Amino acid sequence: MTMNGLRVYIKPNGTGLRSGPEVFYSRRGNGPFYRWLYEEKAAQWRVSRVIAADFTPQSLSMASWKAVPVALQTRLGEHYLE
Repeated sequence: MTMNGLRVYIKPNGTGLRSGPEVFYSRRGNGPFYRWLYEEKAAQWRVSRVIAADFTPQSLSMASWKAVPVALQTRLGEHYLE
């Protein structure tokens, strides 16, 4: 599956250790940012559009596609249908 222009980000916490739920951000081209949060109880990835006023893209780092969980890769494909 090819998703041209799709970028996936993480918010580094500086310690190298994960704390709390896993969160990813995505953006395609010059479109809006989306926040992806894994909900344990529902056992699925939830997405919400990020409000620009509450968000600083400079705080994000690019995530390796290999670091993105397979279930999230599937959801991203569904979300960004071409």
